[in-house]
Amino acid sequence: MDSSILTLILLLPLAGALLVSLLPDRGKLSAWIALLTTLVSFGLTLHLPAHFSPGQSGFQFVVNRQWIESPAIYYHVGVDGLSMWLVVLVGLLGPVGVLASWKSINRREKVFYSLFLLQQTAMYGVFISLDLMLYYGFWELSLIPMAILIAMYGRKEGQKAAIKFFLFTFIPSAPLLVAILYLYSRTGTFNFSELRTLIAVGAVPAVALFWVAFAFLFAFAVKVPVFPLHGWLADTFGEAPVAMAMVVAGKLGLYSMLRFHVGLFPAEARAIAPLLIALAVIGILYGACLALVQRDFWRFLAFAALSHLSLITLGIYGFTFTGWSGATYQILNNEIIDAALFVLLGALELRYATSQIAAYGGLASRIPRLATLFVITSLAMIGLPMLNGFIGEFLILSSTFTLVSHGWAIAATLGVILSAAYMLWMVQRVFYGPESSMATASASTDLRLGEQLVLWPLAVLMLVMGVSPNLWFHAIETAPRPIVLRNLKDTIGILRHPEVIPPAGIKANTGEVQR
Repeated sequence: MDSSILTLILLLPLAGALLVSLLPDRGKLSAWIALLTTLVSFGLTLHLPAHFSPGQSGFQFVVNRQWIESPAIYYHVGVDGLSMWLVVLVGLLGPVGVLASWKSINRREKVFYSLFLLQQTAMYGVFISLDLMLYYGFWELSLIPMAILIAMYGRKEGQKAAIKFFLFTFIPSAPLLVAILYLYSRTGTFNFSELRTLIAVGAVPAVALFWVAFAFLFAFAVKVPVFPLHGWLADTFGEAPVAMAMVVAGKLGLYSMLRFHVGLFPAEARAIAPLLIALAVIGILYGACLALVQRDFWRFLAFAALSHLSLITLGIYGFTFTGWSGATYQILNNEIIDAALFVLLGALELRYATSQIAAYGGLASRIPRLATLFVITSLAMIGLPMLNGFIGEFLILSSTFTLVSHGWAIAATLGVILSAAYMLWMVQRVFYGPESSMATASASTDLRLGEQLVLWPLAVLMLVMGVSPNLWFHAIETAPRPIVLRNLKDTIGILRHPEVIPPAGIKANTGEVQR
C-alpha cells in the first residue's frame, strides 16, 4: 500500500467531488457524502505517520511516473518530515469543515461540497508534489474553489472579497510560472531534488537566479500573507464560509516558503532574510495592535492570524535548525487553533446572527460548553505552557534570541504578550462581561452534538501536542536541509551533509551549525 497511498489520498476527494456533482441536490445527501469522503481520506492520511521511517533519508511513499513527454512533466509525489504532518492536517480539517458547515450551508449544498472536496484535492497535491509543474497546477487549483465559494456564500460583499482574493493570489502566480519555466529551460527538469542539486552547483546564472527566487518568494509571501501583502486577508475572513476560511491562509504559503524558496534557493533566501525578519516582526506587532481595536470578530481573527503567521515567517528566515522545526510545528498548531476558533465564532454567529463584538456579553452562563472550549482555544493561541501554542512559539523565539538577534526577538516577544491581551479581552467581552440585551432576549442553545464532535477532539489534540511534542518532532526533524555549496570540489560531501548558513550580517553559532 505504501506505493499507492498518496495517489489514493489525492484521488479520493476528487472522486467524492465528482459523485456529489452527479447526484441530485436533495436534503443532506451532499453533506453526508462529503463527510464520509473526508473521514475516509483522513483515515488514509494516518497511514503515513504509522509507516513513516524517521531513520530513512529523503522522501518516502514516492511515486514517479512520466506524465507528459515534452516538456518532461512527471507525476512525482512523496512526503518527508516537512510535508507528512501537513498532509495529515489537511485530512483532519476535512471532516471539521464539513461538520462546521452542516447548519450554516443550507442552499446550493451540492455546489458547496463538491468545490470543498476539490479544494481538499488541491491542498493534498500542493503538499505531496515533487515536480514543479505538478505543484504549480495544484497551487492554481487551490485558488479557484475558494474564490467561487467566497463569491457565492459571502456574508455581505462576497463578490468584492472574492475578486480581491483572486487578484491578490492569482497575479503573483504568473511570475511564479515564468520562473518555473525558466528553470526548466536552463536545467531540463522540473524535478525538485534534481533542481536543488543543479542550482547548488551553479547551473543557473546568479543574476537570473535572484529574480527566479524573488518570483517564488513573492507568490508565497502573498499567500501567507507576509506584511504588507495582507490586503486580501480581512475581507476574505469576513466573507468566506467557515470551512473555507480555516484553510485560506497560512499553511500553503508557509510550506512553499520552506520547501521551494529556502529549499531551492538557500543563498538567495539567506541574502533576503534580514528584510523578511524585519517584515515578520513588524507583522507580528501590526497584526496584534489591529486585533486589539477590531469591532467585528472575523476581522479580529484575521489580524490575529496575521500576527501569528508572521511569527512563523520569523522562524523560517532565522535560518536555524531549531527555528525551522519550531516553524513547522507552529504551522500545525496555528491551523488547529484557528480551525477551532472559526468553528466557535461560526457557532456564535449562527446563534446570534451578528459578528459585532459589542453585541455580545455575559454568555458563559447561557452557553457554558461553548465558553469553555473558547477559553481553552484562546489559552492555546496565547501560548500557555502545556498547550500546543507554547512549544512552537518558544522554539522560534529562543532560536531568534540566541542565534539571530536579541532586538528582533524582544520585539517579537512583545507581540506574543499583546496576543494575550487581545485574546483575553475577547473572552471577557463575549462571555464574562455584563449580559447584553441580545443575550437576555435570545434563548439560543449550547453547542450541538456535531459541533462538540469537532471541538472536543481539537481541544484534546491541543493538550497532547503541548505535552508530547516529540510524537511530531521525530518526523519533523528528519526534513532535508537546504544545500549551500562553497566550492565545487566539496559538492559530494556537502550534499551528504547540508549545512545551514545564518542570514547575511548575522553571526553564526558554531555549535548550532555543527549539530
